[in-house]
Amino acid sequence: MANNCVSWCKENSKMLKATAVLTGTVIGAGILGIPYVVAKTGMLYGSAIIIIIGIVFLFLNLFLAEISLRTKGDHQLSGYMEKYLGRYGKIAMTFSMMVGIYGALTAYLIGEGESIKALIMQIPGLSSLLPGIFLEPITLSIIFFVICTIIVSMGVEEMGKAELVVVGFMLLVLLLISAFSIPKIQSSFLTYSNAKEILFPLGVIIFAFIGSAGIPEMKEILKKDKKKFKTAVIIGTITPIALYLFFCLAVIGTVGIANFENLAANERIATIALGYYIGPIMGAFANILAILAMFTSFITLGVALVEMYNYDYHIPRSWSIILTVSVPLFALLFNLTTFISALAITGIFAGGIDGILIVLAYWKAKLLGKRKPEFTMGKHKFVGYTIISLFLFGMIHQLYYLFF
Repeated sequence: MANNCVSWCKENSKMLKATAVLTGTVIGAGILGIPYVVAKTGMLYGSAIIIIIGIVFLFLNLFLAEISLRTKGDHQLSGYMEKYLGRYGKIAMTFSMMVGIYGALTAYLIGEGESIKALIMQIPGLSSLLPGIFLEPITLSIIFFVICTIIVSMGVEEMGKAELVVVGFMLLVLLLISAFSIPKIQSSFLTYSNAKEILFPLGVIIFAFIGSAGIPEMKEILKKDKKKFKTAVIIGTITPIALYLFFCLAVIGTVGIANFENLAANERIATIALGYYIGPIMGAFANILAILAMFTSFITLGVALVEMYNYDYHIPRSWSIILTVSVPLFALLFNLTTFISALAITGIFAGGIDGILIVLAYWKAKLLGKRKPEFTMGKHKFVGYTIISLFLFGMIHQLYYLFF
């Protein structure tokens, strides 16, 4: 049986790498914000929203995969939009991608610094061995930034190898977190519900499922085995749904909304909350999960933005790398935003614009695509209009929340 498993892994190594790229792109800083926003409305309502948004992004990822297969040549999202929606489609997608990826990369830099510091403080004796400067979140964020910049500059193949290992280890860590948390779960924390806050989690959960930028990278990895593209997309999208539900169950069942609300705003990150209420060992495992999640997403999104500049705007690769990494570093050094606000606003607007454009481009690609795809979906007019309506409603609600 072990030999069969090894043989299967070898035969499907490219599909596993592609799946890891999508899963790694999706699971990032959003997982750290989901438990608190879900706890605000309750596990029942929050779980329903996670599943609904997850299904929405499953359709979007499959739509985009088919678009990429119907199109000759290599493109990032903006390139596909130009081909099927014209110049203004490209401009809209470029704007959305830049806002979304730069916002996400900035959130990852901020979150990594805080998470690494929390992990250091949870390991007995480690903080006393390090100079004070290495206990500052900004220093740790810069170290993380340098490592990820090097990997981003190497390209997609190295990214796939790194993420396959990291995502596997991340799943193991999540199982350990769940196992240790189950005995501490209180049923009253899970039965709490507040229908008035049902829309509160929307922005953060949408952010947590944004991963469309990983689809072109998957196509590149599977260029000699495109028949497995659909399977890789389905597994890569369903995996985060399951992970988010299990993680919410563990965190909310252990911490509860009342304890979340008693924490300072910057301490409502899931891993920090776990550290307070279930001890340093469990907190250390939780922070390892956070560090790995943001690491994988930073790499994939960074590569996606580099290749958008390089492929679609013909900017030299070296300058594409500089443009990609300089903006989040600037935002970090000058403290231009906070972790939670970056998640919610980026999610609802960047995710919403992306989703609407992908649906519109999908319908056009059905008519104008120059290549026969390895798999095809139906026209899905009803699904498409439902997705567009959902995102428009979400953006309007977020604007009302911000200004009124």
